[in-house]
Amino acid sequence: MRLVYLSPVPWSSFAQRPHKFVTWFHDSTGGEVLWVDPYPTRLPSLSDFRRLGANADRENESNPAWLSVIRPSVLPIEPLPGSGMVNAIMWRSLLRIVDVFARPQNCLVVIGKPSVLALTVLKRLKGCRSVYDAMDDFPAFYTGLSRWAMRWREDQLVRNVDAVLASSTAIQRRWSHVGADVQLVHNGLDAEVMPEFVGLPAAKGKKILGYVGTIATWFDWDWVIELAKKRPDDVVRLIGPVFSSAPADLPNNIEMLPACNHQAALVAMQAFDVGLIPFKKNTLTASVDPIKYYEYRALGLPVISTEFGEMAFRGGEDGTFLSQGLQDISAVVELALQHSTTIEAVQQFRAGNTWEFRFDGAKII
Repeated sequence: MRLVYLSPVPWSSFAQRPHKFVTWFHDSTGGEVLWVDPYPTRLPSLSDFRRLGANADRENESNPAWLSVIRPSVLPIEPLPGSGMVNAIMWRSLLRIVDVFARPQNCLVVIGKPSVLALTVLKRLKGCRSVYDAMDDFPAFYTGLSRWAMRWREDQLVRNVDAVLASSTAIQRRWSHVGADVQLVHNGLDAEVMPEFVGLPAAKGKKILGYVGTIATWFDWDWVIELAKKRPDDVVRLIGPVFSSAPADLPNNIEMLPACNHQAALVAMQAFDVGLIPFKKNTLTASVDPIKYYEYRALGLPVISTEFGEMAFRGGEDGTFLSQGLQDISAVVELALQHSTTIEAVQQFRAGNTWEFRFDGAKII
């Protein structure tokens, strides 16, 4: 069996759900994988140029023997009428490679992001089993014509695949009426790269309330600033790339550290007393199941999160504390700092939230 995977992220980026999926597929079947890197599916914006220098997420610079990577050549005009016909000329060699790769034997097609190319490949490989691995509400990231075009492409995609893997409850609910096999398959963690857990360090005076991840429009600065003001003797440590400007005059106990690779991020998390997920509650975050939640808990950390997306369903989970707004921050922090965990609880959490556990349960191969 072979897999054609049209990814929402480049192979060279840090390992995310798509990387874990193709690795799981190969480990499960021994089959080869043809990975198709993403391309712009909206008109360019100024923020794209700011991101050009952000290379901290490049970690996969080499390919395993069982995986081949294709990078589509396109003009960034996809939302415009007729863009598919223009770009189709540039896709001829790519589509020939896909055809040759898929024909010799049983093939699975997995699409991680709606696009004209994805719909084209889906149509060409009608005889293959097809899956849409829906990881985000993609139209919510776009505006205007680009949003409308993405919404239309996603609808066409869902109506033409055999199954949909929804990473969050909101995505599952969005597509459950369409008729496809829509399964809730949460995100997970790579237990093999997690540091050994031997218990949390002994209590100390100053606490580190930490966040690792991208800081962009969905980051709730009001909540973080209020947290810093309510805990003036503690440190609020933020680690990651910044794509939306921080407010001026931040409290002195907010530390902002640059992005780092995944292994360094795990080491940094081990110094935290609490893991933070301070996201705004809006359309953009309604479909998000943050991977950092699994990593925080797999390190034994209590988690404080705002009540957004999939986190809103985790108020009863061990070690997870939800904040409903600025007014309850002090109480929630106190509860989180009083929480303790055991080595056995951490081992059980890791075993029940691996990527392998997730994809095995989906029964798509």
